[in-house]
Amino acid sequence: MEALSTFGLILIAAGLVAPFAAVDNTLMAVICRWVFAAGALIYTVARMVNVNDPADSMRLRRLRRMEMWAGFCFVVAAGFWFYNAHRFAGIVFSLPVMNNTIVFTLAGAVIQVVASWMISAQAKKEKKN
Repeated sequence: MEALSTFGLILIAAGLVAPFAAVDNTLMAVICRWVFAAGALIYTVARMVNVNDPADSMRLRRLRRMEMWAGFCFVVAAGFWFYNAHRFAGIVFSLPVMNNTIVFTLAGAVIQVVASWMISAQAKKEKKN
């Protein structure tokens, strides 16, 4: 599941970076939107699967559950990208189209980074004890 979630994050990053490289390409924007959405769904599904060891502490289980919320942020970001692309039809790529997508992607990334650090620290602490 960890490899699948990593693959989802790579798709999210590729889908988000590519429109900045080809600002005026409509086809690239549509492809990147779908790549981003697929990555968000793959990541979220991979994080929803319970991978906890029965011997894990409750804190470690909650931290792993926190990573699922990052996936929800990515899914909401993808939804906003589709919604705003329809709402601002005719504008290929601009700040109004990508504004909410970038905000929710950053929120998901912050949650993911914090959860990863805390899981690593907690697992190390539990291993020491």
